[in-house]
Amino acid sequence: MNNPRVAVFRKAHFNAAHRLNNPTWSDEQNAHVFGKCNYPNYHGHNYELIVQVTGEVNPDTGYVVDLKWLNDLTERYVLEKFDHKNLNLDTEEFKNLNPSAENIAIVIYNILRGHLESTLDLKIRLYETERNFVEYPA
Repeated sequence: MNNPRVAVFRKAHFNAAHRLNNPTWSDEQNAHVFGKCNYPNYHGHNYELIVQVTGEVNPDTGYVVDLKWLNDLTERYVLEKFDHKNLNLDTEEFKNLNPSAENIAIVIYNILRGHLESTLDLKIRLYETERNFVEYPA
């Protein structure tokens, strides 16, 4: 019989600026679609990130994963990369990708997925504001 599957969560925060803009569109279309998020001088958010890892409980440790390890992984590969950065200008990931909350969540997922065992499931929840958040995968 399989060991029970449990979801564990690690919360992190980072601050970043971005501008939503499609370079193939006119200024008017960008302003119409993205509104204040298209201001040419960028704007920022205090993002809240929740990393969820689901898997079987290891009978030797009692862990799905060590939460200290998950914290260190998130710090090293996400926070050091994105915290206090202009996502459009300071990161390779968003040089040619619109840094919407949806795309940021997908990028974070892809970064962390490669560091987890294939038997573990990963979900990213990213709050852009207290009332606006995304999850990936859905």
